Amino acid sequence: MSQKDKAAAFGTLHQKGNPVIIYNIWDAGTAKAVADAGAKALGTGSWSVAAAQGYADGENLPMDVLLATAKSITTAVDLPFTVDFEGGYAEDPAQLAQNVSKVIDAGAVGINFEDQIVGGSGVYLVEQQAERIRAIRAMADGRDIPFFINARTDLFLKEGDQAKHAGLLDEAIARAEAYAAAGASGFFAPGLADDALIAKLCEAVALPVNIMMMGSVSAPKRLAELGVGRVSYGPGPYRAMMAKLKEDAAAVFAAAG
Repeated sequence: MSQKDKAAAFGTLHQKGNPVIIYNIWDAGTAKAVADAGAKALGTGSWSVAAAQGYADGENLPMDVLLATAKSITTAVDLPFTVDFEGGYAEDPAQLAQNVSKVIDAGAVGINFEDQIVGGSGVYLVEQQAERIRAIRAMADGRDIPFFINARTDLFLKEGDQAKHAGLLDEAIARAEAYAAAGASGFFAPGLADDALIAKLCEAVALPVNIMMMGSVSAPKRLAELGVGRVSYGPGPYRAMMAKLKEDAAAVFAAAG
């Protein structure tokens, strides 16, 4: 299957009420394992990819290392694959588009692209983020790839008090509409956990909504009932595997005396 065909197939997997499950990976080995387990598509989580190389999240992992990791995954596994590209390693739309073009060169068919100011504070103004998305879409269209831009808002992640999330919903919906108009393919709202709010977001937003499994988030079957179009696991799989590795290693060392 060509990269263009993979990109088209990836887009069709996003169905409201029948979400695609992304059990996030961080290298070629985990890509093969998750693919063999029955995945329909693959996606990295930036936290996990960085941690696996000894870096903190937040674009501390050199972009060249991220791109090499992406290339190793697309070489090893023939499934649609998306990269968590954080803020795109650039603020300027033109430079951003060049960076994302390199992600396409690595064989990926999509990215997560967040609206928080990486290395700064707060989130980009909606008009500014929309312009950044527009630059990515123009570049991808110029390459004749139906590239999946999963536009992420960090509004909910940055507000730790879930009781205040209802007050952020209107802004999130406005951002989703602006991002869609700029060329986004999906809307990612990590940190949002309340069933009623998730349902309202899914109903109000034309784009397929991505919810991340964390904290008190309902199970994927329930999220499907709420209208979610994509479910991802973020750093959860990495943390679980590292905990099991540490447990097993400790048992070996204890047994050896």
